[in-house]
Amino acid sequence: MQGISSRWLLKSLPWVDVRGGTYRVNRRLQLRTGRGRVHFAQNGADDIRVVPQTLTELPVLRGYPDLDVLRELASRFRPREVRPGQVLFEAGQPVTEVYLVVHGRFTRYTAGKYGEEEILGVVTDGGQLGDEAVGQSDPLWPTSVRAETAGVVLVLPWAAVRELTDRVPSLDSHLRAYAEREARPMNRKGEAEVPVQAGHVGEETLRGGFVDYELAPREYELSLTQTVLRVHTRVADLYNEPMDQTAEQLRLTVEEIRERQEWELVNNREFGLLHNIDYGQRISTHSGAPTPDDLDELLTMRRSTKVFLAHPKAIAAFFRQCNRRGLVPGTANVDGREVPAWRGVPILPCGKIPVAEDHTSSIIALRTGEANQGVIGLYQTGIPEEYQPGLNVRFMGIDRAAIVNYLVTAYYSLAILVPDAAGVLENVQIGRTAE
Repeated sequence: MQGISSRWLLKSLPWVDVRGGTYRVNRRLQLRTGRGRVHFAQNGADDIRVVPQTLTELPVLRGYPDLDVLRELASRFRPREVRPGQVLFEAGQPVTEVYLVVHGRFTRYTAGKYGEEEILGVVTDGGQLGDEAVGQSDPLWPTSVRAETAGVVLVLPWAAVRELTDRVPSLDSHLRAYAEREARPMNRKGEAEVPVQAGHVGEETLRGGFVDYELAPREYELSLTQTVLRVHTRVADLYNEPMDQTAEQLRLTVEEIRERQEWELVNNREFGLLHNIDYGQRISTHSGAPTPDDLDELLTMRRSTKVFLAHPKAIAAFFRQCNRRGLVPGTANVDGREVPAWRGVPILPCGKIPVAEDHTSSIIALRTGEANQGVIGLYQTGIPEEYQPGLNVRFMGIDRAAIVNYLVTAYYSLAILVPDAAGVLENVQIGRTAE
């Protein structure tokens, strides 16, 4: 069966036994709202509009309920084409417009301490620029932004935002609440601060406090993959030497279910990695191909990264960039096998990570383990007629055509315990570039 892969993701995850069928993740209260991505509707080259409902993905509008106001706000955006190398704005300039990136790659940069250009990040499709202005009377851009490729942005004059907030009290109060929340004491991860004092002398009065949790913690229910294995009684009775045909049919069926299970852990919209990694933990490649610099940036976004997962073609693209720089990736021992590694972190192939039509893919970085506040797999053991942990085979009877039916089911899910437990490098170009 050629469809059997190494399934490194299933092997790398620590699996937690969920006795009640549901796993709750209680997180510390997050004051800094995460960045989502807006979506666009295009009816022609010059008719590009933001989908109003997706404006709530922006931190400043998260949770705003008035759809009519969102529609009016969306209608005020106007498309603008940009050329490669064009500077949208420079650091220190007044904020006169806010931007939504429809398509293209934009670099945030500023002047370094010694006058050199310092790259601070990349903004791509669905990103936004301008929430720095909320809550400020005379907002200024903290960084400069330059277009690295040709692209399209939607532009909204800041004066239009002010006019709308002056006219709509609910929007004004929502933006004020956002500014007040951002002003509350928080740690460097945006979580509500716990008052702690250090270095004091004498009989100092200590401030009291507590660790504030999210009011609506996420609960993960076990998902499932199922199929019905159908074997004719004649095959089961006669063709069981030298190999038991029923057992072989079941073995290959279980292999296929495990393959689909790993695909779901990567791609499922409800709990899969690619759809549930926090947007604050997503970065884009700086030049298209995955370079050592890109993996270093992905690595430094979390502590104790245990594994990189990438499509085999993305791994080959990374090796080509290492070859160009004269670098030799190291190796790591995983389950008794030597595998490629970068900075001591294993780089494991995962063919379930998709390759887009534009020949780009993603590289995922994970911290794993429940005690380490990482990514964990969820399953339940001890289920009726268990064949493997979290997978059972139940006899469904023999029908009138003398077919024996077995219901094969795998129960599983995946949980990201804290946002920085997983990160992803996006827009990884896997094609070979001309020398």
